[in-house]
Amino acid sequence: MAADLIIGFLTLTALEIVLGIDNLVFISILASKLPENQRAKARNLGIGLALVSRLALLASIAWIMSLTTVLFSIGSFDFSGQSLILLIGGFFLIGKATFEIHENLEGEEDHAGSKVKAAFGVVVTQIVLLDIIFSLDSVITAVGMIGDKPGGIWVMVAAVVIAVIVMLVSAGPLGRFVHDHPTVKMLALSFLLLIGVSLVADGLGFHMDKAIIYTAMGFSLFVEILNLLVAKRRRAKKGEQPAPVRLSSRYADTGSASGAKGHGESGSGTA
Repeated sequence: MAADLIIGFLTLTALEIVLGIDNLVFISILASKLPENQRAKARNLGIGLALVSRLALLASIAWIMSLTTVLFSIGSFDFSGQSLILLIGGFFLIGKATFEIHENLEGEEDHAGSKVKAAFGVVVTQIVLLDIIFSLDSVITAVGMIGDKPGGIWVMVAAVVIAVIVMLVSAGPLGRFVHDHPTVKMLALSFLLLIGVSLVADGLGFHMDKAIIYTAMGFSLFVEILNLLVAKRRRAKKGEQPAPVRLSSRYADTGSASGAKGHGESGSGTA
């Protein structure tokens, strides 16, 4: 039994860290909408809330397990409290990730060329909703793996705390990395879209193996890291400085057109 708990603890810790990093990536994306002096505060607040919500849900394991009682059925689909929460959370992630992808591609910008900053309260509210969704997924995963084994609750608590510590340590570097590499940001948003789809599928009774999902995500991230390393090596050979990547170029295009027009008028005036 002790060996089973140790193996379960190691496996669960790894899964919780992956879920925690996913949670942190989205927190970092939301925090990037704030002025720079508020980003660290929002990230730390989000991580703290993630720990509180996870521990609160772990303390309510009996309640979580009771959510499997079927409330109503539509056709061949049975809906319980747990499945409804998964559906709501999944649709929230799909909607939010889709909105963020659209904003990065076509988002409105101010005249200085930087994205319009969001209000701190709005961002924190979104982070709270996100933490609840990821915490529920995290705890359901933990309960599914450890179940009611003797000492299982402490194994789950330890795994969650370790995952949150990893989130706290990696928050700053990961946040800066995602902010400085828009292609990685888009990849992260695509991951969140995939997680949202998996939550909706689970809510409808179609279980998607998380190992397969995270393997696909890990492979995609590995390929993107290779692309970044190749690009960095090419720039180093040419002696170039890394050029900032802009996903939304609406004002840049407008500025270029205005500049060209002004140049033309200046030229005609000189003539």
